[in-house]
Amino acid sequence: MTEAVLELKDLSVGYYRDLNILSDLHITARRGQITTILGANGVGKSTALKAAFGFLAPNKGDILLGGQSILHIPPHEKIRVGLAYIPQQPGVFKDMTVEENLELGGWTFRRDRAQIRRKIEANYERFPALRDKRKQATGELSGGQQRMVEIGRTLMAEPKMLLVDEPTAGLSKMLAEEVYEMLTDLKKDDLTILLVDQEIRHALQVADYVYVLELGRNKFEGPSSEFTDLEKAFWVD
Repeated sequence: MTEAVLELKDLSVGYYRDLNILSDLHITARRGQITTILGANGVGKSTALKAAFGFLAPNKGDILLGGQSILHIPPHEKIRVGLAYIPQQPGVFKDMTVEENLELGGWTFRRDRAQIRRKIEANYERFPALRDKRKQATGELSGGQQRMVEIGRTLMAEPKMLLVDEPTAGLSKMLAEEVYEMLTDLKKDDLTILLVDQEIRHALQVADYVYVLELGRNKFEGPSSEFTDLEKAFWVD
């Protein structure tokens, strides 16, 4: 079986110590795969990602990256151990240029200008649409291109594991397709992705493995190929 990169083990977590949103949750994201968490609004999908990145302290359970607990590592240090987080709301600096946004992603090795240049060029190879817009204010780009900038900036630090929360929220269908293609292409770089999504059909198309939550607990899990009938029965009119 493919090596586990990130594991949420028997995780109980909430915004108040005596009120858990997630209870006894278990999620495993395996190397080079897209693992998707699905479920209705309010079941705790985004809460799971926030807990994994350290924004919420679990009331019970553990979070392992490469087999080692990362509970003691604060969020701003997570990237140093290979874990990155892309929130639902776009986090680009719209008044800064595309290239300036990308440079910010290299803050952990900011004194090595040659390495920053190599990483930026690698992003232009990955996202050719950004090369011609590198001196343009990021706020002038389409929503899909802004997501490219955000993902590219995150990849500057070469994370092993990427947490992605609702990546196509607010985007048109065409731009959403671009984002899903981007996520699928990232697997070619041996990047592991844990994805939270409301777009059931698209999520199942790009996912390798799926977890379905109900009331903050595991309900179903399995390879995405097993979920076609489940999709029709539970989510699609």
